Amino acid sequence: MTVKKTDQPDAEALDPSVPVDEIVNDVTSPPIDATRVGLPEIRPGQRFGFVAIIGAPNAGKSTLVNELVGAKVTIVSRKVQTTRVPIRGIAIVDDAQLVFVDTPGIFAPKRRLDRAMVEAAWSGAGEADVVVLLIDAPRGVDTDVARLIERVKHIPVPVILALNKVDLIQKDRLLGLTAELNGKMKFAATFMISALKGSGVEDLARFIAKSVPEGVWHYPEDDVTDAPARLIAAELTREQIYDRLHEELPYAITVETTGWKDMGKKKGVRIEQTIYVERDSQRSIVLGKDGTTVKTISSNARTGMADIFGRPVHLFLFVKVREGWENDPERYAAMGLAFPKE
Repeated sequence: MTVKKTDQPDAEALDPSVPVDEIVNDVTSPPIDATRVGLPEIRPGQRFGFVAIIGAPNAGKSTLVNELVGAKVTIVSRKVQTTRVPIRGIAIVDDAQLVFVDTPGIFAPKRRLDRAMVEAAWSGAGEADVVVLLIDAPRGVDTDVARLIERVKHIPVPVILALNKVDLIQKDRLLGLTAELNGKMKFAATFMISALKGSGVEDLARFIAKSVPEGVWHYPEDDVTDAPARLIAAELTREQIYDRLHEELPYAITVETTGWKDMGKKKGVRIEQTIYVERDSQRSIVLGKDGTTVKTISSNARTGMADIFGRPVHLFLFVKVREGWENDPERYAAMGLAFPKE
């Protein structure tokens, strides 16, 4: 399903009672005439493309995707490496429909989960028509950025350099950084932006729109993401956990949406989620004294879900200990990640 700008999300899926061979076209059938069956045609000048936003952890990728889309489709946290799976946001810029892929931060992985996140990030870049390399300008070129550039050099699609947080760096240092980065590889263009303030983002979007190939739009005009609502809901809860417990809680936590019941437009939706931690001490932190912490997390997450889904949300959270969940293939599948082998 997709989340739209104004309409409530459609909770319907393909009818499981319909045989697959009634859904898939017979390969022996004659070609379909798009003009007769109403399939979309490419209008003159119409463009479509996937755009991967890659960068080191905490470069501002999620903030940039939300700004480009004009709606919140991916979570933001002061904690680095918040994004775990590529989240796609959809925007229309001029005559182009752009699908922005917010990828996990790319860094030197140490844990199995780290490896899965980095593999997901490079997978998103490999499937893109355009890549935006987002650099935290005040941070400059460190080991992670240098490693990124060496690999980005070999991507066979246009790579755009975007220097983020330029409002937090002196002009002479910014110009020096720009020259240094452009000396390391050839970029399609260089933009100086502030994703948080929106400065320079519109110019970046218009350049991207001109860079993607001609093609028919893949999504309705009011869609802003194609991520499943269950995943969006889980991510919003995880965002609130990190926002409230970013100093106390490590990354050994995941959220799964285990129940979803549509009760109608007025009554809204009932959502049940399980927060998995690795130790009893972590469970106590999430719950808080007399359950106050988890209640706050639930309240804030519920508000965010209601804003995105456009209807009332009744959220029920459960906190469970599951030791070694990072080595459980089922948890990776629930997050939409491939399970890395040792």
